[in-house]
Amino acid sequence: MPEVWPEIIRKSKEGGLDVIETYVFWNNHEPVRGEYYFEGRFDLVRFVKTVQEAGLLVHLRIGPYACAEWNYGGFPVWLHFIPGIQFRTTNDLFKNEMKRFLAKIVSLMKDADLFASQGGPIILAQVENEYGNVEWAYGVGGELYVKWAAETAVSLNTSVPWVMCQQEDAPDPIINTCNGFYCDRFTPNSPSKPKMWTENYSGWFLAFGNAIPYRPVEDLAFSVARFFETGGTFQNYYMYFGGTNFERTAGGPLVATSYDYDAPIDEYGFIRQPKWGHLRDLHKAIKQCEEFLISSDPTYLQLGKNLEAHIYYRTSNKCAAFLANFDSSLDANVTFNGNSYFLPAWSVSILPDCKNVIFNTAKVVSQRNLHGVSFSGTTSVNEFSLASSAWSWYKEEVGVSSNHSFIKPGLLEQINTTKDNSDYLWYTTSINVKESIAPGQEKEAFLHIGSLGHAALVFVNKRLVGFGFGNHEDASFNLSEKISLNQGDNTLDILSMMVGLQNYGPWFDIAGAGIYSVILADLKKSSKDDLSSGVWTYQVGVEGEYIGLDKISLANSSLWIQGNRLPINRSLIWYKATFLAPEGKGPLSLDLASMGKGQAWVNGQSIGRYWPAYLAPSTGCTTNCDYRGAYDASKCLRNCGQPAQTL
Repeated sequence: MPEVWPEIIRKSKEGGLDVIETYVFWNNHEPVRGEYYFEGRFDLVRFVKTVQEAGLLVHLRIGPYACAEWNYGGFPVWLHFIPGIQFRTTNDLFKNEMKRFLAKIVSLMKDADLFASQGGPIILAQVENEYGNVEWAYGVGGELYVKWAAETAVSLNTSVPWVMCQQEDAPDPIINTCNGFYCDRFTPNSPSKPKMWTENYSGWFLAFGNAIPYRPVEDLAFSVARFFETGGTFQNYYMYFGGTNFERTAGGPLVATSYDYDAPIDEYGFIRQPKWGHLRDLHKAIKQCEEFLISSDPTYLQLGKNLEAHIYYRTSNKCAAFLANFDSSLDANVTFNGNSYFLPAWSVSILPDCKNVIFNTAKVVSQRNLHGVSFSGTTSVNEFSLASSAWSWYKEEVGVSSNHSFIKPGLLEQINTTKDNSDYLWYTTSINVKESIAPGQEKEAFLHIGSLGHAALVFVNKRLVGFGFGNHEDASFNLSEKISLNQGDNTLDILSMMVGLQNYGPWFDIAGAGIYSVILADLKKSSKDDLSSGVWTYQVGVEGEYIGLDKISLANSSLWIQGNRLPINRSLIWYKATFLAPEGKGPLSLDLASMGKGQAWVNGQSIGRYWPAYLAPSTGCTTNCDYRGAYDASKCLRNCGQPAQTL
C-alpha cells in the first residue's frame, strides 16, 4: 500500500540503490476496456513522485507485457475476447490496444512532469519484455512486431532512452539489455549502446508444491562485481523488494501468493541480512571507483587460470581495479602491481586505488539473521490464536444452483467460460445406470478424468470421491477413481479450479484450463462410456461468491452458522472469525498452516490464495548451499517436505 512505499524506498536508498525499477500492470490499470484505474496501490503517479521525494530515479517498465509471475503476464483478460486478436505479433487489433495503453501511460507521466527532461525522476522506459525468449515461435510476425514496438515507443517522445530486455534484435535507438543470474559476458547489439542489466535475480519465485529457492549473497555480490568489472553501466535487482501477490494477482500456473524472492528486503518490508548489508557494502565499494569507471573502458589482464584483473585508468598513474577468481573451487594467491593478494574461489576483490582491497564478494561481514527467517527485522514475533469458538461457517452445496447455471453440449474450456471472473467452474452431468441392481447393492465403475489444470474436486452423488491437481511445471493432470453408482440417475459434479492464469511462454495467452475428458469404464463388461461429448450443466464461481460472503457487509448475516461443532476436514466450507488487531503498526500475517486450499479475506479485502496442504518434494534441499559455481533456480532450496507458504 502507498503508506509503506516511503519506508521501502528509504531502506532501498540506504542499501545503496540509485534507481527504482517498476512494472506497469495493464490488467490493473485498465480492468475494463477504456476504463482506467490509478488509485491506491495502483497510483502510478504517486509512486513515481514518492521515489522522487526520496531522491532516487525511476526506470519505468511499461511493457505492457510484464510476465512478473503476474496473472496473465499483466494483460487484461478482456483483451483475449476481442474477435480476431493475436497477442504480441503483427496483429492490428493487438497493436492498436497496446499503442493506446503505452500512450496513456506516457501522457500520464508527461502531464505530471515526471520524465527526466521535465525535471522528473524517470530516466529509462521499457517497451515489451523478454520477447527475445519467445520470438522464434511467432516467425516473421515476431520480427516485424519488434520493429513496430520499437518505432511506436520512440514515436511517443518520452525524451528518455527506451530499452528492450532479452532482445538481441532491438532496433536502434532501443537499447537491448540482459536478464539473468550473470550478465558479465553480455554484449549489447551495438557499440554505441551501454551494457545494461535489467534483472539480476536475487533468488527465484515460489510456486505451490515447490520448495523455497534462495540465492547465497556471496554469489549475488560476485555477479554484480563481475558485471561492473567487465564494463557494465546499470544493474537492477529482480527483486530488491518483491512483496505479496494480493487478491488473485499471482500468475500461473500455481504461483504462490508470496513474492518474497529471497530479496534484500523481505516480503514484510524487513531487511534480510546478511543479503541487504553485504550488497550495501558492495555498492559503497563500487561507488568509490565511480570516477574511474566513467573515465575509461577497462584494461584486461590475465593473472592465471580462471584469474583476471580489469583496470580502469583515469590518468596513467591513477586507477581502480577488480581482481577476479572465477574458479568454482580453488582459492588463489595472485600478484598484481607488485603486491600479493588472496582471492577466494568465486569472488571479486575491489581496489578503488589499484592497491588496497576494500571489499571482497566472498567475505561477508554484515550481521546475519537467525536461520534466515523472514521476520528478519523484528525483535519478536507475537502470535495470537483464533479460538475455535470464535468461528462461524457456511457450507456450499455440491454442484450448480439453478440461478447461475447454463447448459452446453460437451466440455467447455475453463478460461473462455469464466473469463477469469472466478477461480472456479462447476461441471455437472448425470450418469444413468439402466441395468438392474439388487437392493442395497451398488454398481462399481472406474471414472477417468483428464484436465488441462489446475486442480479439481470430484463428487459422485454429492459425495467427494477424488481431488486431482498439477504443478507449476505442468498444470495438467489425470484422475482415476473407483466409484459406486446406484440404479437409475447418478450425479457427477466436478469443481475445476484455476490457480493463476499462465504468464509466460510463446502464445501463453491461449493456454487452456479445465476438464477436457471424462470417461466411465465398466469393470465387468470391459466397456467404456465417453461422457465428454454429452450434455453438461455449468456454473461460473461458487455460490458464496454470488452471495458475497467475502464482503464485510455480510459479516453479521444469518447465513453464517455458529456452534460448537465447527466442521473440519471438509470441502466447500467458508469460515469466518473476528479478531482484535494487535497493537502497533507492524505488518501482520495470517498463519494458515492448518488449512487445505482456498482464498482468504480480511475486512473484505482479498489477501490471496493459500494451499499449505500441497507439500514440496521431500528431497533436493540443502542446509548450507555452496555459493561457489554457477547458480540456477534449483541449486539452493529449503523447506523440502513442507508447504511452500503457510503465512
